[in-house]
Amino acid sequence: MTFPIQERDGPRDECGVFGIYAPERDVARLAYFALFALQHRGQESAGIATTPHGGNIMALRDQGLVAQVFDEHKLRSLLGDMAIGHVRYSTTGSSDWENTQPIVRGDRRELALAHNGNLINAVELHAELRERGVPFTSTSDSEIIAALLATHPAERIEDAVADVLPRLKGAFSTVVMTQDAVVAFRDPHGLRPLALGVMEGGEGPPSYTVASESCAFDLIGARYLREVYPGEVVTLTDGGFRTRVVSGSERHAVCVFEYIYFARPDSRMAGTVLQVARGRMGERLWHEAPVEADLVIAVPDSGNAAARGLARAAGLPQDDGFIKNRYVARTFIQPGQELRKQGLRMKFNPLPEVVSGKRLIVVDDSIVRGNTTRQIVQMLRDAGAAEIHLRISAPPIKHPCHYGIDMSTREEMIAHDRTVEEVAAELAVDSLHYLSLEGVYAAVGVSRETHCDACFTGDYPLAGTEEEANGKYAFELPLAPA
Repeated sequence: MTFPIQERDGPRDECGVFGIYAPERDVARLAYFALFALQHRGQESAGIATTPHGGNIMALRDQGLVAQVFDEHKLRSLLGDMAIGHVRYSTTGSSDWENTQPIVRGDRRELALAHNGNLINAVELHAELRERGVPFTSTSDSEIIAALLATHPAERIEDAVADVLPRLKGAFSTVVMTQDAVVAFRDPHGLRPLALGVMEGGEGPPSYTVASESCAFDLIGARYLREVYPGEVVTLTDGGFRTRVVSGSERHAVCVFEYIYFARPDSRMAGTVLQVARGRMGERLWHEAPVEADLVIAVPDSGNAAARGLARAAGLPQDDGFIKNRYVARTFIQPGQELRKQGLRMKFNPLPEVVSGKRLIVVDDSIVRGNTTRQIVQMLRDAGAAEIHLRISAPPIKHPCHYGIDMSTREEMIAHDRTVEEVAAELAVDSLHYLSLEGVYAAVGVSRETHCDACFTGDYPLAGTEEEANGKYAFELPLAPA
């Protein structure tokens, strides 16, 4: 159910979601800044929906970055006591305006919905809804969840969620807004992150908020409370918040790649600020694969924390081998190979005065296709590097993710059917070491039994994932006839 495969490098972020119930506050502006903090999770489109209690839902969504979609005039038009927001990278459904979020539906009940994740049983659910005559305006699996909830006969939205949630298979951290509540819920495995926060101060009672990452709370002056539990439904209303766990799981399976790369380094997950955990990954890289070298450099910005940790453990100097132009979008957003190459030249400029004649340890978070890494290695060679020892703070990525992250197909992955030595030769580096899976879990301080590492191991936590994904799962959902 992904859009046609383009030439792209690196894992692509999924989406970011936000929700808040805060009477007497400028909820649209709070949503804007929260989405600004979550921009790293999706750069294709952004949207905000608001409503006054008991009023009609207003929504504004468009393609582009948060700052491109919204301005002062648009924010002032979004009035209400509650809001939800979304930043998107497409994993299901093409990158078209129709697939931007929040999705607004007005079937049996009016609601807006924002979703981060991927349903692996979307085709079956979509067919069932079409048989009932339910129309669709997008090709996104997120609208399936919205349609199931908007057409549900339950009077209260949380009762509808409690009935629908066990029928959904896959990853879904979701926020829904009706005319009287904001409801957030997370899949029973907890594959995608979702956090709960509170805004205190002022004359009124505390206001509660949810977001994909805790960094969104920091920007709007909210305080992180805890993670939304797998299978939990949290309802934000004028009375505060209430919670119920409606679907348990034999195995929690939080995405371990969130710790390595996707989440912002200032976000908190599993009780750890990720900047600290990523530094420990670098320390472990050094202990697993020491090498004679003169200088440690990072591929900015994804390798920064691990490079500092490695340099600290090795007692080696660290410097900036590249200057990064921070006004260039992430290179993996480019639609074609030639544009991406040009984008990389615009994004990274090596410093010959720093790297020339040096034996370098170059640290990055991951390698998927390898195209960007090849170009980075060549840039450093051209700048005069004597040796290049590549250190990656993740294991080799060998399997696709079917839970809301785009990592290309298995055949496109450079580590597929290759040894580490063969990958090193392909990348033209003097040595290569990937952090062991055990090293990742030790650095973060979590257990493998409660996390998903399928992109490294092929061990998918949901039974039947690959069977669902092969064939039925690899095409866009058709629109139901109007």
